[in-house]
Amino acid sequence: MDEFTKKRIGKIMDKYISNKIPAHLSNQIKLAYKIRGNNVTLIEERPAFRSEQWVQRAIAQFRLDQDQWKIYWQDSKDKWHFVDDYMADENFENQLAIVENNERGMFWS
Repeated sequence: MDEFTKKRIGKIMDKYISNKIPAHLSNQIKLAYKIRGNNVTLIEERPAFRSEQWVQRAIAQFRLDQDQWKIYWQDSKDKWHFVDDYMADENFENQLAIVENNERGMFWS
């Protein structure tokens, strides 16, 4: 992923995570993301039980493959699987909207 694309995706994700969680819940749940290579991972963070630390759980991963974004979900063994129900798309925002809408219940609990 080139630097321009990384910055563009970073801006999209910054806006998404800042608007997703209401301010009054920010002490209970947070969203974050990581960009690594051609992958963007959306992460949910919650306070650990009886601890001051936060626990992370991956929600979805977007992979740029031949100028097309694909969506992946993570199983209980932390293995990523391609969501073949959704077509790859060159528009990252379309793929983020699929995860947001969560029509099949794969991403958000």
